[in-house]
Amino acid sequence: MTDLLLSTAQLPLHNKRIVITAPRPYAGRLATAIILQGGLPIVMPTIETCALDPSPTLDQALQHLKDFSWVAFTSRTGIQAVILRLQQLDIPLFLLNQCHICAIGQDAERLQKLGIRVDLVPDESSPSGIVKELAQIPEIDTHRILVPIPQVEGMPEPDIVPKFIADLKQLGLAVLSVPTYVTHRLDATDYAVELEQIRQGQVDAIAFSSTAEISALLQMVDSKTLMKHCVIACFGPYTAGNAKALGLSVDIVSKDFSSFTGFVKAIAQFFSPASADIPRQDPVILP
Repeated sequence: MTDLLLSTAQLPLHNKRIVITAPRPYAGRLATAIILQGGLPIVMPTIETCALDPSPTLDQALQHLKDFSWVAFTSRTGIQAVILRLQQLDIPLFLLNQCHICAIGQDAERLQKLGIRVDLVPDESSPSGIVKELAQIPEIDTHRILVPIPQVEGMPEPDIVPKFIADLKQLGLAVLSVPTYVTHRLDATDYAVELEQIRQGQVDAIAFSSTAEISALLQMVDSKTLMKHCVIACFGPYTAGNAKALGLSVDIVSKDFSSFTGFVKAIAQFFSPASADIPRQDPVILP
């Protein structure tokens, strides 16, 4: 925990301007973690998650939860969207306990606070971590799983959710994937000031927490400009791998991607004097 009585000048991210591209529900938590390390967050969500129009497929699935062995949540937004729709349909939240629940990292705590039992929280905080854990369960190929997913609009869909669905099917699970919320790109015109700061070299780092954020930002500013002026930090190896596939050189990848605290710790360690001579082309993978 950061000593709140320390001078800002003594903190590892003192005077470092860090762009946050995460959507608003996540950006606040990441910004707080950066501030506690002395940084200056620039909140610039490149994507937005919104409610989806009511879907008969989703409604039918929620009205027949007992027909599923598992429900797999891959994001906090998916959890919020499902809870909202259950409330709108007057379906008690505790009926989710008829199923085994999968959740990632601290998303499990959100469910537990609502009285929902979480049966699987993978050691690897990612959809692939869920697949690895499910693969260890005897006769998993006899089970049926509900997967709330985003409906992606205005940009290429990252492969993480389609791959997750394909991997679940590879295990033999009967999978029902249902869009529960919309993810779409925000307009570059909203960020004229922030984009100019990036182009002028007035930003020290960009912190990406998902592939969709990267794809959306690259529709606003080219990769060469980003890499010329900014350190690129990614929240976990999967996002880093996709960043590279999209043409970015990645400088920082946090191994602890169960929370934003670990992510910011990795960024802070990169900017510490001990990391000053690390070549840019070699990503720094820190706990």
